[in-house]
Amino acid sequence: MDTLHAPWRIEYILSPKPELKEGLFARIAQSSDDVENFIVVRERTCFALLNRYPYNGGHLMVVPYKEVPDLNGLTDDELTELWKLVRRCSNALTAVMKPDGFNIGINLGKVAGAGIAEHLHIHIVPRWNGDTNFMPVIANTGVVPDALKEIAAKLRTELAK
Repeated sequence: MDTLHAPWRIEYILSPKPELKEGLFARIAQSSDDVENFIVVRERTCFALLNRYPYNGGHLMVVPYKEVPDLNGLTDDELTELWKLVRRCSNALTAVMKPDGFNIGINLGKVAGAGIAEHLHIHIVPRWNGDTNFMPVIANTGVVPDALKEIAAKLRTELAK
């Protein structure tokens, strides 16, 4: 087996992270600028937004307003609405971007890859046949074929139906 090294990642991993009084998702949820924050839909207990640093075009995150580190911090109603919004967003992505499949998942805890471990969020990553290539690994470059604002506008329109 060949091993590929990504030494540029260690700088981020080891760098000090600023202490914030309020988490990123809480700040975004409380903001009234949904366009600037790439929020595509708001529900009673959760919202969905495009990932500003996507793995793939259309990469959404569904986030409860309540800041909890795992599923145990949510009520049954909050869990139900969260997963219903995941389904709605997947359907909207299918209508707008026509992916061949999805990666949908949750990273619980830093060790599991959660970049924002204190605030549960569900990733919805559209996938297309042949969408993986050498660019992220060899060239340290991700290729996102659509502008985030354009994708967000299309998804807002679809989710408003």
